[in-house]
Amino acid sequence: MWDHSIEVKEYMKVSVFGKIFPTYLLSAPKKFPTFAPFFKHNVCWRHSYKTKETFIFSFTSIATLNHMNHPYKLIAVDLDGTLVKSDQSISQRTIDTLVRAQEAGVKVTVASGRPTFGTQHAANALRLNEFGGYIMSYNGGEIYDWQQKKLMYSKMLDKQVIPYIYTYAQEHGMGIMTYIGSEVVSEVEDNPYICHSSMRNRMPIRLVPDFVTAAQEADVVKCIIVGAPTPLQEVEKKLQTALKGQANVFRSEPFFLEIVPLGIDKAKGLEILLSKIGLCKEELMAFGDGYNDTPMLTYAGLGIAMGNAHDEIKKAADFVTLSNEDDGVAFAVEKFILQDKPY
Repeated sequence: MWDHSIEVKEYMKVSVFGKIFPTYLLSAPKKFPTFAPFFKHNVCWRHSYKTKETFIFSFTSIATLNHMNHPYKLIAVDLDGTLVKSDQSISQRTIDTLVRAQEAGVKVTVASGRPTFGTQHAANALRLNEFGGYIMSYNGGEIYDWQQKKLMYSKMLDKQVIPYIYTYAQEHGMGIMTYIGSEVVSEVEDNPYICHSSMRNRMPIRLVPDFVTAAQEADVVKCIIVGAPTPLQEVEKKLQTALKGQANVFRSEPFFLEIVPLGIDKAKGLEILLSKIGLCKEELMAFGDGYNDTPMLTYAGLGIAMGNAHDEIKKAADFVTLSNEDDGVAFAVEKFILQDKPY
């Protein structure tokens, strides 16, 4: 791309987000537009007609210059099946990519059905506490400013619903659990689905003799009925009808049926968060893979389904990225926000 008659020499070094890059100066006999960003071979130039000089900026990554070419100011990312791999880890590439997005001024919120305690490890790994990010837990039932550790919003489950869903679970031979503080609370400890929740949230199981009393006294955000996917699908349909106007009922996993406060889902939670931080849904990018992610994928300015998502979730999205095992979140953030990869 260079005119070899032009002498190029290092002019100065510039610091961008703590990284040092060389800057070059040359005399240019050709006229260039007054401002012509040329993003090729990681180079950008700007020409001045007054001095007849052209400044050439060479970057190993153009994200710091190009990040304003997109409208997104908030990334909402689901955890299980999205940000987190099957071994419950977050890849270094994904962490680095989301940190770079935050360095460029984009906020990040975890948007999970997990309890707040169960999202903290992921939030800290993404350094949300440093960059002023958020935690939206319980599918939107709680929202925290994670830098200030300040509760921004919460809504609790109607206590009158709890005895009904407990009895229903018992009659259908299914387990039921909730989250209180840093513990998973249930009447049984050998249920494989409850053990799964305990493991991935890093929360111990606390056995109680009376689930209904414990949940009502604690004022919980949600309860979860657990069971095999096929029969649980039928229970979902029946409870949606039975609890219409009292609570929202949906599956966050094939084996988890969540009963949450009326009007709560990830889209509503994000709507509340956006209103509190002065953004609109067109400035929102959302990632998800599960049934409970569908509302936020259709709500967001850019809804991105994971490659491992079910077909119906993919149909609700604007874009389908790679799977969670293949760093799908990093791939899409690089493509749409950092824009520093050849696609």
